[in-house]
Amino acid sequence: MGILNVTPDSFSDGGEATSLDAAVKKGLQLVADGADILDIGGESTRPGAEPVSLEDELQRVIPAIEALSARTEVPISIDTTKAEVARQAIQAGAVIINDISGLTFDPAMIPVAAETKAGVIC
Repeated sequence: MGILNVTPDSFSDGGEATSLDAAVKKGLQLVADGADILDIGGESTRPGAEPVSLEDELQRVIPAIEALSARTEVPISIDTTKAEVARQAIQAGAVIINDISGLTFDPAMIPVAAETKAGVIC
């Protein structure tokens, strides 16, 4: 799994993919390097990170998911705890929901996973 954080405050990559062009370039490089899944996240989970609004998270992840799903056959997962982000990400081309809360943060996440038939990682 290749991790693609489209956040300015990511602890794993230092915010390398905050523009759409940079995100697509990095995502395609992860695939070229052997990633068999792309995991795209728009909210940092590092200790002390500021929460991100629904709108900001959507603006970060949806364009990257749309662009990468159009350019690669590798499955895309959305790394989020917000059900609406997951729903829109699946509509944009993601096929897996990766929820670090174990589907407990947002009570609507389980219904979204069931309705969309997305794979789930918790």
